[in-house]
Amino acid sequence: MLIQLWALLQVQVPGVPERRIQDIFKPMATPAEAEKNVALLTFAITGAIFIAVAGLLIYTIVRFRRNPRDTSNQEPPQIYGSNQIEAAWTVIPILIVFVLIGVSARVIAAVENAGPPPATLKVTLIGHQWWWEVYYPDYNVRTANEIHVPASPDGKTATYLTLESVDVIHSFWVPELAGKTDLIPNRQNFAWIDPREPGVYIGNCAEYCGTQHAKMYLRVIAQTPEDFNRWAAAQQQPQQIRGNMQQAKAVFESLACVNCHAVRGTSAAGSFGPDLTHLRTRQTLASGALVNDEQDLRNWINDPQDAKPGCLMPSMKLTNDELTQVVSYLQALN
Repeated sequence: MLIQLWALLQVQVPGVPERRIQDIFKPMATPAEAEKNVALLTFAITGAIFIAVAGLLIYTIVRFRRNPRDTSNQEPPQIYGSNQIEAAWTVIPILIVFVLIGVSARVIAAVENAGPPPATLKVTLIGHQWWWEVYYPDYNVRTANEIHVPASPDGKTATYLTLESVDVIHSFWVPELAGKTDLIPNRQNFAWIDPREPGVYIGNCAEYCGTQHAKMYLRVIAQTPEDFNRWAAAQQQPQQIRGNMQQAKAVFESLACVNCHAVRGTSAAGSFGPDLTHLRTRQTLASGALVNDEQDLRNWINDPQDAKPGCLMPSMKLTNDELTQVVSYLQALN
């Protein structure tokens, strides 16, 4: 987790207010609030146990320490067995365990069985090595690594996530919005979030999934309903490339990039890698490893293994002119 946090802090998106420090004790959604309350109860109970045990130890050490004037060197009387003490240290821990199990089960059931509010956004989140595919079935919009959702200050809007994986086990975790939920191959899991305030909430994969697990970040971008609707409408549009980009577009379409990536409205229809139709509207590249600007985009295309060693995107060994054309074309995908 320290490696993930350190790597995350290296990526600064200019002009974007982000909640970069992942803090479960500052919940900004209903599921996270419920989980924080369970955590506080657990800390209170275990803290009381620690104080009681440590207090008894300190009292015993001080009260029954050896008297320096005692030169007899005799072992104190040994007392074996106490029904009252043995019953206490058996019954009390059992009761504590049952209390924590009961509270945890009630919270888990309340979160998982919560009914959808009047306005519900459906999102399918698919884990890949090492990026997130985001699909909006009601809008037929497909993007990557950033989940745009409407904020819900009044609790009347929520986003329901269907979680899937195409390769190994991943885990969805945005600490300020919800607890961890695994994405498992050949199975669907579910989670939901209702961010109370607009902003960018940083999350990551919480299950070790291979070489670049530490650079598999996720951004939940909560917007006002009006801003979200505008974003969704823009994402539904195919690309309309201006005349001066036709040569750059032709260069892109002539490369093997189109076998893995899609750009709606063009011949690029790959599905192995992220959909690039509106690439320029995203804040980062490589699932949060790089800022989405011209220089980082150029470096990423030129040598993906430099930013994310082991990633499944190969270096195309482009000439300088080809690289310039591809970068200019992708920069035009708004």
